[in-house]
Amino acid sequence: MTLPAHEHATHEGGLVPPPGCPAHAATGPGGAARLYGPAAETDPMGLYEELRATHGPVAPVLLDGDVRAWLVLGYNENRDVATRSTQFSRDPRVWHGWSTGEIDPATSPLMPMIGWRPDCVCADGEEHQRLRSAVTASLDQFDHRGIRRRINRFAHELIDTFCEAGEAELVDRFTEHLPMLTLIHLLGMSDEAAPKLVQAARDLFKATETSLASNAFVVASLEQLVLDKREHPGQDIASALMAHPAGLTDEEVVHHLRLILLAGYETTANLMSNVLRMVVTDPRFRGSLAGGQMTLPEAVEQVLWDEPPLMVCPSRYANGDTTLGGQQIRAGDMLLLGLAAGNMDRAVRPDPAAPVHHNRAHLSFSAGSHECPGQDVGRIIADTGIDILLTRLPDIVLAVPEESLSWRSSTWAKHLTALPVTFAPRAPRTQQFEAPLPAAPPPQTAGIPSPAAAPEAAPAAVPGPAAGPGARPSWWERLLRMLRLG
Repeated sequence: MTLPAHEHATHEGGLVPPPGCPAHAATGPGGAARLYGPAAETDPMGLYEELRATHGPVAPVLLDGDVRAWLVLGYNENRDVATRSTQFSRDPRVWHGWSTGEIDPATSPLMPMIGWRPDCVCADGEEHQRLRSAVTASLDQFDHRGIRRRINRFAHELIDTFCEAGEAELVDRFTEHLPMLTLIHLLGMSDEAAPKLVQAARDLFKATETSLASNAFVVASLEQLVLDKREHPGQDIASALMAHPAGLTDEEVVHHLRLILLAGYETTANLMSNVLRMVVTDPRFRGSLAGGQMTLPEAVEQVLWDEPPLMVCPSRYANGDTTLGGQQIRAGDMLLLGLAAGNMDRAVRPDPAAPVHHNRAHLSFSAGSHECPGQDVGRIIADTGIDILLTRLPDIVLAVPEESLSWRSSTWAKHLTALPVTFAPRAPRTQQFEAPLPAAPPPQTAGIPSPAAAPEAAPAAVPGPAAGPGARPSWWERLLRMLRLG
């Protein structure tokens, strides 16, 4: 990657920050800004605007280990990179950093995010179409009403664990658990492995020294899931991927399950936290919901514009020399999609305070042929879960001053650490949930599970009561007991 001429200039006669101070740590070789470390984690949106003011819509940045990349900040430039697949490849093997020794694949915490894998995210052209067709079919097999019924059950049972207390910390007690429980059901995972699996998945986004170990744990867990589903297929994503006519290998199935788990869990949990924070901190937002001027799905879209659950999306690689946003991009350069920065580009949002909740043109799910195929499922989880929470606890208010809320940021995402709220205590819901639907018919002869099959057709993947007296409590029962004691 080449840097603009002024980035190579040395400082003469000016004050240079002493080693170790925040100003010194925020920049690296050539004066490029670091997208990791304290400076980037404190105020990532502020950093994006500083980069935009200095460099325009495309800025040189450094990833962990001072790995060079371009951060695309402009809305139009993001869409250009995302949709021009012949110029900007998704295949990491195009990157010149492998041959120059810029990264150590054995130790770099970036590997779980930028390393090559046999999945549709790392493929272009016909190979991408083959793999993505299997992912799309595995998601489309579920009836959305069936998914909502399952979310309805999980949401009510989670709320029952804290509704009597009159207070709760919603990130830990609700927004992190609901997407996890839904994915357990959809993926066909063993509920015993789920908590550790999702904890490891979250760690991947932090790009810490434990990221490689967490990634290995995720892959090993999903490899075991594939072995289990070879013996006992069901109406779930894992079984659908294996049965699809595209003929995915077991390795390809594992890495697509990994992709769905990482993208689905992290982004949906962050989206739910951000929407609920807006509900309890912004009077106009809450007033619009209560007054019927804004539906909950519209509120979700507003948050997707303002606070996308994934701020930076890895990665694209230049297939040849080109110009983008006034910068000279060289063949093999790495480019990062700045989704959050693009959403706030004044070129498309002259007034960032103006409501845009009827508009789905945001970049939060990327764009082009690699646009997130599971975004509708994420919206269903967020819409349904938050609607149930606000219906059960309509008087919910923030329990601490808004300025005391804190976030944990990484290169890729910004995560609300806690959202403590209070409300009038209420008794747990006592009505029984409807029984699972009858088992779906056998898969079609083409090998694809019937699209009419509802998720309830996989009772083994649904958390439920123990088998009988003396049986070991299920993970679901242990989770609910832990939440009640907490």
